[in-house]
Amino acid sequence: MPSPRSTLARHYGLLPSYVDQTGRRRRMGAATRDALLSAMGVDVSSRDAVAAALADAQRERAVPPYYIATPGQVPDVIVPGAWSLTLENGATQEGRGPLPPLDLGLHCLEARGDQCWLLVAPPSLSLPERGWGVTLPLYGLRGPARGGVGDYTDLATVAKALGAAGAGFVGINPVHAGFPSDPSAISPYSPSHRRRFAVKHLAFRGTPAVPPTRHIDYPASAAALQAAAEAAFAQSGDDPAFAAWRADEGASLERFATYEALAEHHGPKWSAWPAALQSPTSRDVHAFATAQKDRVRYHAWLQFQAETQLSIAATAARDAGMAHGLYLDLAVGTDPFGAETWSEPGAFALGVSLGAPPDAFAADGQRWNLAPFNPRALISSGFAPLAATLRCQLRHARLLRIDHILGFERAFWVPDTGVPGGYVAMPRDAMLAVVRIEAARVGAIVVGEDLGNIPHGLRGALGRSGILGCRVAMFERGLAAEDYPQPVLASFGTHDLPTWLGWRVGRDIDLRETLGSIDAATAANARQERQADVARMDCALGGTDGDVDMLHAYLAHTPALLVALQIEDILGVADQPNLPGTVDEYPNWRHPLPLAADDLATDVRLARAASLMAQAGR
Repeated sequence: MPSPRSTLARHYGLLPSYVDQTGRRRRMGAATRDALLSAMGVDVSSRDAVAAALADAQRERAVPPYYIATPGQVPDVIVPGAWSLTLENGATQEGRGPLPPLDLGLHCLEARGDQCWLLVAPPSLSLPERGWGVTLPLYGLRGPARGGVGDYTDLATVAKALGAAGAGFVGINPVHAGFPSDPSAISPYSPSHRRRFAVKHLAFRGTPAVPPTRHIDYPASAAALQAAAEAAFAQSGDDPAFAAWRADEGASLERFATYEALAEHHGPKWSAWPAALQSPTSRDVHAFATAQKDRVRYHAWLQFQAETQLSIAATAARDAGMAHGLYLDLAVGTDPFGAETWSEPGAFALGVSLGAPPDAFAADGQRWNLAPFNPRALISSGFAPLAATLRCQLRHARLLRIDHILGFERAFWVPDTGVPGGYVAMPRDAMLAVVRIEAARVGAIVVGEDLGNIPHGLRGALGRSGILGCRVAMFERGLAAEDYPQPVLASFGTHDLPTWLGWRVGRDIDLRETLGSIDAATAANARQERQADVARMDCALGGTDGDVDMLHAYLAHTPALLVALQIEDILGVADQPNLPGTVDEYPNWRHPLPLAADDLATDVRLARAASLMAQAGR
C-alpha cells in the first residue's frame, strides 16, 4: 500500500520513475519527492502536515479545477445547484443547470465555493501555407566594422531585406528583459522577465560609437546606450502616448520598473537585496518607489521605447510582404532571482531549477538555473501568467516559437539541495488550450521545440492543436527530403548547435574536448559518429562537397510547411552562436555576423538561398 507521501506525490504529478536518454531507468527517491512537493508549496514537514495536505487534495469538489471548451458551444460541465460565471471581459452571470455557450477566452465558474476555469479555445489552430524564413542573432547585426549590439532598428532593416527576397519571417532569439545593471548577463534564454523586453537592443540618436572588437563588448555597448537613453529621456517631456500606455500596462509594469530602479541601488538579483525589499508589496518597497518615482518612470519609459521600436520592426516586416513577420522565441523559464519571480513569487516553484536528466554529454544531468511555473499556481490562477506571457510576445509576432515545449507535458526539476532531479507532470492539455486561445486572438502560428527526451503522446497533442513541431536535419541522420513530416518547421540546426560548416568538421566536438567537458575517447567516438552522419547527409543531398546551396535545396523540397535557414549558414560562418554547458569558456552570444544589416539586401548568398526557395515553390 503506497504511503501518504507517495499518494500525495502522485496527486501532484510527480513521476515515480523515468527512462533517461542513455536508456537507464531512474526512480525518484524520497528526498527528491519531498523537495519537489515543497517547491510546489505543499507542506510535507511532518506526518500531520502530510495528512492535512492529502485530505485537501482528495476532497470532493463541486466542479473540476479547469475545463476545456469550444467557442460557441455549451460547456459540458455538470454543476450542482446554483452557479456564478465571471467572463473574461468582467461581465457576470448567475444561474442553475446548463451553462451558456461561451466566446473564446478564459472565464471563471464558481459553484459551492469551488472555482472552475473555463478555457474556451478552438480545437486547433490554422496551419500556414508553405514558406520559409531566416533566423539570425539580433545582437550580431552590427557586422565586423561597427561595434556594439545590434538593435531594433537593425532588425527592421533586415526584415525589409528579407521580405524583399521573399522570406515569410525573420526569427530572433528571445528579446525578454534582461539585467541592465549587469551587462555580463547576456544569455537571451536566462531572462529577468518574459513579459518585458530587452533594452540593450534600443536605438537612440547620438548613441556614442563603440569600437569594433572580435567578440561583442556588451559592457561598452551598455555604457554607450545608457548615456544616450538618459539624454533622450531628459528631453522626452510629457508624452501623452507614453502616459496612456503606462496606464494601460498598470501594476505589472510599475512592479517591473520599480524592480529595475531597485536593481540600480542593490544589484541585479533580488536574493542579495535587504530582506525588507525582497517582497514587492512591502512598505519599504512602496517607500522606495515613491522616493524614486523619476527612476521608476525612466524604466517604464525604456519599456515603452522597446515596445515601440519592436512594433516598428514588426510593421517593417509586414510592409515588406512577409507572411508572418517577426518570429519571436519564448524562453522556457526565467531567472530564479530576477524581476519576474520578484513580481509574482506565487507563480513559480522556488527552491528548484529547470533542467534535463542525464545523457551522454552530461552524466549528472543539467541544471539550467531557471525557475519553472508552479502547476498548482498556474491552475489556481486560471493560467493567467502563461496567457499574459504569450500575449506579450504575440503583440509583435505572428509566428512564435515555444522553447522546450516538452515542459508542457513534464518538466524536469532539480532541487537546490543537491539531491537528484525528477519529473513533474504539467497540465498539458490546459496549457495547449491557452496557447490556442492567445494565438487565435491574433491569427498567429505557433512552433513548439519538441527536441530531446520526447514524452510519449506529446507530438500527437501538438498536432491536434495545430502547433508545428521542429525537425532538425542534423538529427535526422540522412532522412530523404520527401520523408519529412508536413506540420513542422524544418531547419539544419539551431542556436545551440554547430553551423553547417562547423558540423561537417566536428568543430563542436573539438571544442568540448579542448574545454574538458568530454575526454579523448568520447571525442574519438563522437568524431566517428559525426563522419557517418555527414556521409548520410551528403547521400541525402546527392553530393559530397558540402555545398550549402545543396543543403538549402534539400530543405526547400521537404514537405515541411515552414523552413528556417540560419544566417550563419547562408554567410558561411563556422562558429556556432552558443555552446551549451558553457558560460565564459566559449564566447556565447558574442559573435558578430560577417556583414551588417545594411549589407544583407545586396548579398549574393542571400539571393541564392531565396532563389532556391522560390524554385521549390516556397
